[in-house]
Amino acid sequence: MHARFTSAFSALPAALQSALQPLLDAADFHGVLRPQEVTQLQQATGLDDDALALALLPIAACCAVAPVSHFNVGAIARGISGHWYFGANMEFLHAPLQQTVHAEQSAVTHAWLRGEAQLATITVNYTPCGHCRQFMNELNSGTAIRISLPGRAVSTLADYLPDAFGPADLNISERLLTPVDHGFLPQGDVLQQAAIDAASHSHAPYSQSYSGVAVQSRSGQIYTGRYAENAAFNPSLPPLQAALILMNMHNEALEEIQQAVLAESADATLSQFDATRTTLAALGCSNFSVTLVSKPTV
Repeated sequence: MHARFTSAFSALPAALQSALQPLLDAADFHGVLRPQEVTQLQQATGLDDDALALALLPIAACCAVAPVSHFNVGAIARGISGHWYFGANMEFLHAPLQQTVHAEQSAVTHAWLRGEAQLATITVNYTPCGHCRQFMNELNSGTAIRISLPGRAVSTLADYLPDAFGPADLNISERLLTPVDHGFLPQGDVLQQAAIDAASHSHAPYSQSYSGVAVQSRSGQIYTGRYAENAAFNPSLPPLQAALILMNMHNEALEEIQQAVLAESADATLSQFDATRTTLAALGCSNFSVTLVSKPTV
């Protein structure tokens, strides 16, 4: 078991500890519970879906990177596939607070990057802020997605965000988590190709400023992230942060990034370059380049 989970694990009920430990000990545990593993935990503990997810929140919160607030928030996004995706807040010293990742954003993006088709429920240990409510309103689940919190009855996003402003108000039919492919052609080395592939699957229906990031860690592992744009603009999640979510879920220190590539549309109306460079510099990475991409002409 990774040391990050130790303190929270010891406080769990004995039955949950016994069933959970082999999963956390597995070399391929990267913050995702498969459907059969969820079933195993339920059978061992007698907990239903909602109660089990709430019981696992301390484990998700252990994934927080909170050097500014020292306030750990954990979230679990539960997909219609039966997979559960952990998420946690992430902050970056010496970078603007606007670069912060909220726990709900982390769990949702984690699910999106793993290929989840749709989310049924978000479980989180603190009430979602307005920023996160708006971010979740971009999902293809709509305001029907369930929100589960400790000590409260399960509600829907519609309860937390009445009279919501969303994609439909801007005549946008595309929704986050629904697969898209913008068809950018691969070029360059492996890292550049990974960034371009991420840009091809990014969600930017408002600006059409598609972008993706690929980072390579000291271990040699490559993590990719896609831009997730939002109808309200400010809750949009940059592509670097998406890549950092995966890196964090693989228990790699964010300061271990050795190289990064940003791929973005050559004709974009906005650029991720400055924000990406600033956050990478805060993490100690200066080996950063940008690749401009265009859709193939017909």
